[in-house]
Amino acid sequence: QARAQGATVSVTDYDKATSAYEEAYVNGTLNAGKTRTDDQNSYNLNLGVDYDQVFSSPDRDLRLQANGNGSVSRGGTTGATRDSRYDYGLGATLDNYFNPASSKAFWYGSLGLQGNDAFNSRQITGIVGAGYGRVVNVTPMAKSIRVIEELMDRGQLSSEPSLKTYQAVANIIDREAEYRSKHGAADYEEIWINDISKEIQSSGLTGENFDAAEIIRIYTILTRERISTRKTGWKVRGGVGYVFRSFDGDSDSDPALELGAEYHHPLNNQTQFSNEAVLTTILASGDQSYTLRNVMSLTYEIDDRIDWENAWTLTHDINGPSSTTNTVNTLSTAFIYELRNELDLTTTLALSNYSGDETVANPNGTDTSLFVGLRYRLR
Repeated sequence: QARAQGATVSVTDYDKATSAYEEAYVNGTLNAGKTRTDDQNSYNLNLGVDYDQVFSSPDRDLRLQANGNGSVSRGGTTGATRDSRYDYGLGATLDNYFNPASSKAFWYGSLGLQGNDAFNSRQITGIVGAGYGRVVNVTPMAKSIRVIEELMDRGQLSSEPSLKTYQAVANIIDREAEYRSKHGAADYEEIWINDISKEIQSSGLTGENFDAAEIIRIYTILTRERISTRKTGWKVRGGVGYVFRSFDGDSDSDPALELGAEYHHPLNNQTQFSNEAVLTTILASGDQSYTLRNVMSLTYEIDDRIDWENAWTLTHDINGPSSTTNTVNTLSTAFIYELRNELDLTTTLALSNYSGDETVANPNGTDTSLFVGLRYRLR
């Protein structure tokens, strides 16, 4: 069922938004076989893990991130050997606002670990600095809009509710964790959904036919449908710190500089644009090592069960002491079909270009892939 496009309320109208959210996915694909012209079996296995969570209060935001991607493949020609690639990152960032009531200025501290198959060691960084801005999660309003649109499509509301009703429903949706903590994981959903339905009924727009079937539909939307994260706002930051171990394997501490920026904007109630970039460079004399990573994404909800996700990821590493350079550009477009709340069927086309100081194990060139896989949502 296509979503209504005429809602006068936007996800950015949510006035109680905080930065808190959580997402965690595991995805994988496997292609294997042997054609009549192959000399041996060929295969291509891809696995990925993504985790992102923000704990939020008016005074501070704590963000935890983890991601990892790996692939193992072998061609079908005689003598083809196994080729493996991987990259991963772990990070924790704490933003402390100086005066959250009157300013978006903050100081921050972060720890990060990055690695990939192009280098023999890993890079660990610790940064302290300052920044400005705030990013907030408006997904509860997206869910509120989804629920009310469904009830209007089913003829259960005589007209579109006021913004106040959308806000009140979004606020209850946003307090799901509070309901779970107070009433227990086994029982909270009944009370939570009942409070949402009462808030909608208090608008005075429901008729006599608003019954258990509508409450079940609200439950289905909020617990079975996947509604992608909506964020709005921006942040910029800059800091100095130390690289405790760099890609050249040197365990001595070197001073480092970090510059970062992020921008998030829902283009409409179905479309989310995001871009995050961070540059980390070592300031030691004669060491021109740095890492640049930029992730741009555009997500469009085509239907209640279908998302279209597009992304461009740039990773650029320069290792000064060993004079090696590695650049990876990946463009991907994916259709995500929700099989159930936790499990998605993904169809993805991806182009990955590798350039830099090539070796036998890491030659330059472009990998093209079209594959169907499964993605499991942990959170």
